[in-house]
Amino acid sequence: MSQDLTLLLIEDEPEIRRFLRTTLPAHGFRLHEAVTGKDGLTEAKARNPDLVLLDLGLPDLEGNEVIRQIREWTTMPIIVLSARDQEQAKVAALDLGADDYITKPFGVNELIARMRAALRHASRPVDGGESVFVLGDLKVDIDRRQVFVSEKEVHLTPIEYKLLTTLIRYAGRVMTHRQLLKEVWGPLHVDEGHYLRVYMRQLRNKLERNPAHPRYLMTELGVGYRLRTE
Repeated sequence: MSQDLTLLLIEDEPEIRRFLRTTLPAHGFRLHEAVTGKDGLTEAKARNPDLVLLDLGLPDLEGNEVIRQIREWTTMPIIVLSARDQEQAKVAALDLGADDYITKPFGVNELIARMRAALRHASRPVDGGESVFVLGDLKVDIDRRQVFVSEKEVHLTPIEYKLLTTLIRYAGRVMTHRQLLKEVWGPLHVDEGHYLRVYMRQLRNKLERNPAHPRYLMTELGVGYRLRTE
């Protein structure tokens, strides 16, 4: 994957945290950690990570309650890491909105594969569209997290890429400023409209032939933005 990914680990076992802290950065993940459910919820809202790894047996909140609260505001992938291997525990977590469930102990290769699968699924358009988005001379390979303009690869920052793929998921639909801010930066930043203006300008400068007269990233005055589909 060509874009760095932000990962939030909510886990109270120091051995697991230490293992993942030394393993995951080599696979392109920037790791943030929380030891309690309450801190994990705060970190999730503040950082809006690409993916959450969640232990169910936390010292304050049940992991299922953490899933429930995260699902109130976002569809970010959640993978449960738990020593509970009973089918009932797995079904309960998945029913609440977890994307996957891995039983401890686990191998890092399996974990990476499951994480990548969850990220690919989350990046695809909500209507089940293809993993490669093409519009004019713009091409976004979502599985490989690569962006091309006129067949030349364009480097995007993690925030620019998240903004672009959010618009792709809702291609053709108007997204309000608050919706985009919530999806890309998290619910604590829905009033930070200047973030969106700055990054949209940067994105247009990289993707549009004439950023002052964009062909793809359209402004809906007073409302938000829309990615053209025609």
